[in-house]
Order: sequence, then structure tokens, then C-alpha cells
Amino acid sequence: MPTEDTLPVWLVDDDPDVRESLSQWLEVSDLAVRTFEAATPALEALHQGAPCGVLVSDVKMPGMDGLALLDAVQALEMAPPVVLITGHGDVPMAVAAMQAGCWDFVEKPFAPERLEECVRRALAQRRLTLENERLRQTLRQGDLAGRLLGQAPAMVALRRQLETLAPVRANVLVQGETGSGKEVVARCLHEFGPGDAAPFVALNCGALSPELIESELFGHEKGAFTGAHGRRIGQLEHASGGTLFLDEVESLPLSAQVKLLRALQEGEVTPLGSNAVRPVDLRVVAAAKADLPTLVREGQFREDLYYRLAITELRLPPLRERREDIATLFAHFCRQAAAVHERDTPVASPRLLRALERQPWPGNLRQLRNAATRFVLGLEIAGLEDGEASEFGSLNAQVAAFECALLRAALGRHGGNIQAVMDELELPRRTLNQKMLRHGLRREAFLAPGDRDACSPDEA
Repeated sequence: MPTEDTLPVWLVDDDPDVRESLSQWLEVSDLAVRTFEAATPALEALHQGAPCGVLVSDVKMPGMDGLALLDAVQALEMAPPVVLITGHGDVPMAVAAMQAGCWDFVEKPFAPERLEECVRRALAQRRLTLENERLRQTLRQGDLAGRLLGQAPAMVALRRQLETLAPVRANVLVQGETGSGKEVVARCLHEFGPGDAAPFVALNCGALSPELIESELFGHEKGAFTGAHGRRIGQLEHASGGTLFLDEVESLPLSAQVKLLRALQEGEVTPLGSNAVRPVDLRVVAAAKADLPTLVREGQFREDLYYRLAITELRLPPLRERREDIATLFAHFCRQAAAVHERDTPVASPRLLRALERQPWPGNLRQLRNAATRFVLGLEIAGLEDGEASEFGSLNAQVAAFECALLRAALGRHGGNIQAVMDELELPRRTLNQKMLRHGLRREAFLAPGDRDACSPDEA
């Protein structure tokens, strides 16, 4: 599907001098341009499915004029944004055009920069609309592209591997950094595989105390140990028929590794405090953020268990290795956050997207999701320089960003003196506290070092 970088700007004007001057300006601005001398051939090209990012048209033209072209374009499925240009416009015409679905209305004479800015905003919206439609299509089809977003070569290869592995109930080892989406991959292997109707059980080995790991994996009988007040089915037995996802598998102690290896080899488990053997049949997807072969060489992970888990291996690329996917992922996370927090979905400016693509993203997808949530809520995105994230799309987001900037400036001017800030902004204490909490502003961050040390918890 075309992107903002490849979608051309269509320019419709019966005046050849205007077409040439405007097309030259837009091309100098690194935008692809396709020109038409009349509305009818442009409309025919749209009907034929030719790619169009934004359609810029004069209003006064012989035959079909710009307003009639606008009406015809709006009747098309996935219509591109339309920008109308006229030297004969008036307020009623502008209102009628906007009500008919016109993206913007530019009246002659105008500065070329004004048209370029308008076109770039329209292209950004067009890209978002096309991406939303692509995601809706893939989600309707239920394929992997709807679950594992991105067109980076590593992601395309990963989806191909998953398509091959999902139907086979072989154990899989997934390696990747924290926050890179290992559990999403494990769920895809389960949900697109033959055992999708059976349980998917996720267990974070690194979050369990060594004393509880064996009970979690194999289960226990009543009285098996202090605190075992009843019988409990282990996760291997619970996942039988389906998939057991072992995250941070490198955290398993060696004693538990031995028992897990035997359970997988024999296809059976023995709960703690019991002599009864219970059969299990499951696929194990193990995930590690450390390099398991290195741990094997160092004697920290059993070699035989490694080979049992790593029938096949998948590597998840960190976000910094798939920067071309950041804009798509950020838009996706923004839509999710907007739905959760009941906000309008803001449109990220090209400047913000370029800034996001330059970030190192050590926290990978989890960190990007956090940035998208902050953007939707109108908060500053951590790690971006001042001004890089200031171009918010929706009115709510712009108001929130402006409010945050005012509060931050007032707190800085008064060195964190809450009473002075209340007086300047004419806010009651409770309202100021609520706004500071909403924007993540803390008084002590604006105090001088000596005052910060003396600040009590109540004053902060």
C-alpha cells in the first residue's frame, strides 16, 4: 500500500502556468506531483484506482468545476482529501465546500508555503486513513499481519516463519529484548495452530520465588508443604492440549530445569506430595532475554533442556532495527490508548514521527506504547527534546499540552512555590494539585537543591 512518501499530489487546474508553477514548488519540496488540465480525466484516474495522496483543484474551471469534482470524489470509497483553490471565493462558498467534505480551502493570492503546509497535513491524514483500512482488512482476515504489525524485512520474515511453525506442535524458543513482543508471538503460535481451542497458559519464571516454581509447574497435593491447604493443578497440566508460554525461562533454577526436562521428555508430571503420574501433551514456547547458548557454556542452563526447548528458534528484532515501522506502530498504539481513555485520536505530525524514529527505544514496543499513551493524554513524551512533540493533532491534546506548559513555566518561575503559582494562575489548591498530578508535575522538581532536601512529603 502506498505511503505518504510515495503518494503523489494531484493538481487539477486549467491554467498551464499555474499548474507548472505549483507543481515545481511542490516537487522542490520533495513531493511527487501529477497534473491534470481538467476535472474529468482526474476523476477517471481515481475510478481506475490510481494512487492519490491529496487532490488539489481550482474551483473555477470549464466543464466540471472544483465543487462538482469534490462532490464526485466524496462519493468514492476511500476518497483522498481534497483541497480547493480559488480566486473567486467568498465565505458562503468556503462554508459549503467544508460542509461537503473539503479538507481545506485556500484563496488566491496565497504563499506557496501555505499550500505546502496544507498538503503535508492532508498527506499525513491520508496515510493514517489508508493504514487504518489496511489494519481493518488484516484483522478481518485474521492473518498474522494484523497481529504482528510492520513491513520491516525482519518482521516480514518473522511472519513467514510463524506461518510455517504455527500448524506444527513443535517447541519454540523465542529470543528478544524486553518489551519486543515475545508473548504476542507465543499467542500467535497458539491461536493460529491446531490447539487454539485449548488453554494458552503464560508463566513468567522470573517473577516466581524458587520455592514456588515447582508447585507452579507441576502442581501439588494438600499438605505437600507448609501452606498447601488444598490440591492445585500445575501449569503444565493446565496447559495440556494447548500451549505453555515460559517467559524469562533462563530464570529457572537448575533443580526445576531437571524436572521440566523429564516432564517434556516423558509427557507426564508428578505433582508435589503425590505418587500419581498425570499425562500432559502440550507445546512449550519459551522466551529468553539472555543468550541461552552462552548460559549453557557457563553452566547456568542445562544443555539438554535447551535442545528440548529450541526445536526451532525465533528472533524478535528490537525496535531500533525496524525504524520504518515506528509510525505505523505509534498510530496503532494511539488508537488503542484513545479507546481506553475515551479521547479523540490525535494525528502525529511528520516532525514528531521523525523525532520518534530517531529514538533508541531501549524499552522497545512497551516504551513506544507508553509514548503513544502520553501523546493521547496530551503529556510530554519522555526522551524527546523540547518542541519535537509539541505538534498535537486534536483540540483536546493541544489544550492539554498548553496547560502543561503553563503550569511548568509558572512552577519554574516561582521555584516550586505552590501559593505563588495559585495566585498567578488564580487556581484553588485542589484544582492545581489535580492538574499537576494529571501532567506528572511534582513540586520538588522545581525547587533549588537545598530547598529540595528540606521538602517534606506533605509539601511535595
